[in-house]
Amino acid sequence: MLTQLREIVEKVASAPSLIEALDQLVVSTCQAMKTECCSVYIADHERQQFTLMATQGLTKPHYQIKLDFGEGLVGLVGSRAEPINVADARHHPHFKLFPGIGEESFGSFFGTPIIHQRQVLGVLVIQQRQRREFDESEESFMVTLAAQLAVILAHAKAQGMWPDQRDGLHLIGSAASTGVAVARAWWDDNQPRLEQVSPASCLDLEAEQERLSIAIELASAEFRRLRKRFDSELHKETLAIFDLFSHLLNDPMLRKDLFAKIAAGDQAEWAIRQVVEAYSDRFANMKDDYLKERAQDIRELGQRLLFFLHNDDVVEHQWDEPIVLLTRELTAAMLASIPRDKLAAVVAQEGAANSHAAILSRALGLPAIMGVDFVPEKVHNCKVIVDGYRGDFLVNPNRHVLAEYNRLLKEEDELTKTVEEELGKASYTQDNQRIHIHLNAGLSADTSIAVNQGVDGVGLYRTEVPFLLQRSFPSEEEQTVQYRAILSTYRDKQVVMRTLDVGGDKPLPYLAIEEDNPFLGWRGIRFTLDHPEIFLIQVRAMLKASIGLENMDILLPMISGIAELDESKVLIERAFDEVAKYAEEHGQVLKRPRIGIMIEVPSILYQLSALKGKVDFISVGSNDLTQYLLAVDRNNSRVASVYDALHPAVLHAMKHIIDTSQGLNIPVSVCGELAGDPIGALLLVGMGYRSLSMNTRNVARIKYILRHISVNEMEQLSRFALQATFADDVRAQTTEFVDERGLGGFIRAGK
Repeated sequence: MLTQLREIVEKVASAPSLIEALDQLVVSTCQAMKTECCSVYIADHERQQFTLMATQGLTKPHYQIKLDFGEGLVGLVGSRAEPINVADARHHPHFKLFPGIGEESFGSFFGTPIIHQRQVLGVLVIQQRQRREFDESEESFMVTLAAQLAVILAHAKAQGMWPDQRDGLHLIGSAASTGVAVARAWWDDNQPRLEQVSPASCLDLEAEQERLSIAIELASAEFRRLRKRFDSELHKETLAIFDLFSHLLNDPMLRKDLFAKIAAGDQAEWAIRQVVEAYSDRFANMKDDYLKERAQDIRELGQRLLFFLHNDDVVEHQWDEPIVLLTRELTAAMLASIPRDKLAAVVAQEGAANSHAAILSRALGLPAIMGVDFVPEKVHNCKVIVDGYRGDFLVNPNRHVLAEYNRLLKEEDELTKTVEEELGKASYTQDNQRIHIHLNAGLSADTSIAVNQGVDGVGLYRTEVPFLLQRSFPSEEEQTVQYRAILSTYRDKQVVMRTLDVGGDKPLPYLAIEEDNPFLGWRGIRFTLDHPEIFLIQVRAMLKASIGLENMDILLPMISGIAELDESKVLIERAFDEVAKYAEEHGQVLKRPRIGIMIEVPSILYQLSALKGKVDFISVGSNDLTQYLLAVDRNNSRVASVYDALHPAVLHAMKHIIDTSQGLNIPVSVCGELAGDPIGALLLVGMGYRSLSMNTRNVARIKYILRHISVNEMEQLSRFALQATFADDVRAQTTEFVDERGLGGFIRAGK
């Protein structure tokens, strides 16, 4: 049966059109099932109807057979979204007879829904004259076939091949950068692909090494040029992608591995593919969103090397008006190569919202959608709409939709200008209550960037990135220089430095860690307490960097119990004594930093009272806290939809933390994604939080929306949210709340 199943799916998938695919399906299914009738009905959700599209065994009349949702046995299968097996269909209360098609001659009926991403796309039916129920093996075959067909039909729908599809294409992807764009689409896929490189050897090793050396130099020059182009308009942390490329190109191990392959007789292209894929796989196997996406950055580097093996320079296209860039895979180099005033938005067939190209899109203010299943030939040069809030990609929209989005685009431009005008102002609510807004930072910071002047400090500085980009543990001196640069950038503001959060899901390249369940494994404080020598070196570096600046706090990640906290504090105290002595010898004084912990492991929720006198502050990591509370790996596509920071359990946990912390007089902040989300920020302030830390791109909007709503209103909103049973109810109520106050533009297109 598996062979027959595979053959049917392959025939359907290879058909040139949807109609031919469905015709092939019903014929092949009849043969495989040895049944007398097979039919397939396609769902029209706009008209709420099922249409008979193909049949083997029934007589198709001159008119189309249509059934309303819920009508007939087919409608019953669709409405219940489950298979129905009937021995005598004609006597079933839901049976509906269409004269002239010959269905009355069939006794048995088995129908199964074709479902993709919880939506019923159609119903697959088999029938026989004999009155009998189909057996379990037949049911299993049909259900399995329908499940595999769902992917094929969903793809057909995305390509505009759906019956009666009107007003162009409406494709959906993953929203990677908010905003709206209306422009002509331009397809660019001139990037060479690693997977297209085949094994090949060379005869002249010296010439091949020379080719590779030139490609490396050309790529290095390009990355320097692209970084310089953005130097005056982007945050240094965003520019770090080009620093990463330069770092990798100059990495002696990478060069050694590349040239070793050529020395062994491999052609330069084949050497690049082997080495880059090996490096990329190391990052791809990590569970952490940010680090996992670095695998794609490494592949981009490889593809640029392939490009420069065959090209001495990059030819820049010229456009008369802004375009929506379409690409198989978006890269930072692509974004940098197109003048900003000629780029309206980007849409990629592959990629994710955490890729560096997506991060760069957000920094540039470009709407971006990833993972869109489009056919380039059908979209190139068409008028398109990109909705970066919803992930909608509309191709050749009708004039009414086009007019509406042009209106929304104008409103969004006005809103952006208004928001940025007030960026430098301190953050207060409408009734003048102070809310402290901090930055989440990762690689570096730059005082020349305006947003730095509009924040109260750094609420979370991730120290692990330098550890992950090197071939060995960075020395105490190297770390001290890195931390000093950050602390100096925010000389008059507080910087919260989180100790090393690696292990498990973020293994170091020079210390392999393999675990079946890394999120519940050897990570965060568990790793550093098992390696006190690493912990002590890092804390000493932090303390040395803070001498004379006195603006550094230390944050401990993944604390699950008081014992871990106490053990960490013993080591911190030891490091403090050593650095204090060092400072005294140099005629300086070391100020004792505040010590805080991350609240992200649910167990610590029940030990908050024991933190009194042990910590100086608390920082809530809402991302991991949500993941652990809901027992869901948000990197797993099968369960990613379950991950929801507005889940009532998460909201109650957040309320418990703030209430308990206030009772203990312990300052508390939120540094997860919830703090930078407009709805999340409103709920958090309503619960009592007065300190929020977020990514750069969210600062101006969160400050603006808080300035236009009173604490009393936010408290009422949070009370409703805490009484709700479903996350969807919370989302609907908060969306209505924001809309009623004319602030809907912060959560969707327009104002």
